[in-house]
Amino acid sequence: MDTLDGMKTVVAVVETGSFTAASERQGLSKALVSKYVGEVENRLGVRLFNRSTRRLALTEEGQRYYDQVIPLLEEFEALVDNVTGEQTTPRGLLRVSVPQTFGEMRLSPLIPKFLDANPEMSVDLQLSDRKIDMLEEGIDVVIRIGGVDDSSLIARRIKTLPLLLCASPAYIERHGEPENAQHISQHHCIIDSNFRIGKQWPIVSPDGQTDLIEVSSKIAVNSPRAVKAITMAGGGIGMIPRFIVESEIEQGLLQEILPGYRTLEFGLFAIYPHRRYLSKKVRCFIDFLVAEFSE
Repeated sequence: MDTLDGMKTVVAVVETGSFTAASERQGLSKALVSKYVGEVENRLGVRLFNRSTRRLALTEEGQRYYDQVIPLLEEFEALVDNVTGEQTTPRGLLRVSVPQTFGEMRLSPLIPKFLDANPEMSVDLQLSDRKIDMLEEGIDVVIRIGGVDDSSLIARRIKTLPLLLCASPAYIERHGEPENAQHISQHHCIIDSNFRIGKQWPIVSPDGQTDLIEVSSKIAVNSPRAVKAITMAGGGIGMIPRFIVESEIEQGLLQEILPGYRTLEFGLFAIYPHRRYLSKKVRCFIDFLVAEFSE
C-alpha cells in the first residue's frame, strides 16, 4: 500500500462516515478500503476507528490523525502543481452539485464546452435542490443560488440572478397591465413557495422606492418552472428568475410586468471546502463559470 493511498482512504472513511461510502468515493472495493485502513492502523500501532455492526466511530487517535493528514495531503497536491506548473492540465473526475432547474437549463449545456477545454477531466453533475454535506458525499463544488452559512466553506459569487414579474399576453388582455407597484395587489399572483416572502412581494421603483405589496393568490407551488407554466397558461402574474423566462419573453409568450422596476434577486455561488489548497480541477471549473456567467 502506498502511504498516500492509505492517507486518502482514511480521510474518505472519516468524511463519508462508512467504509461503503468511502469505497464509492475512492473507486475502490469495500474490502480494499478496509485493508488500507487496517494497514495504516498496523503501521501506526493505534486504532483509528471503533467498529461495530451498526456504527463506525472515530477514536481520539483517529481524530488527531485526520487533523494532521489533511494539511499534508494539501501540501503534496500543492507541491505537484508547483513543480509541474503549466506542464500539467487539470485531470480526474469532478463532482458538482447544482440546483435542478439551473443545472438543467443553464449549466448542463455548458459541460461539453468545459470538457473540450479540459479533455483529461470528466464531470459527475448531480442535480438536486436538497442541502448536501460536501465532505460526506465527496462533492468537489456546490453551485447554489443564495448564500452559505457554513464557516467551513468558501462561497465565491459568480453572478446575480434577478427575478422578473411576468404575465401572459392573454392574461394582460383580460385583466389589464399594472401601472405601478400598488396595482399588483389588484391582480391574481402565483406564489413560489420556495421563497420565504410568501404573499409579501418587495418591489423597487425606478427611483429607488421600495414597496412591500400584499398580493392576492389562489395558487402556490414549489417550482419556478411550474410558476412559469401557470403564468403562461394565463393564471396570473408570476415572480420568476430571468434565466427561466428570458426565452419566453423574447418569443412573446410572456410579457414582463413593470419593466424598469426591480424585485428579488439572488446570488449564484460556487461553494467549496475552506482549505488552504484548492485543486487545479476545481480552480479551472470555477474560472470557467466566472468566464461564462460574467456580468
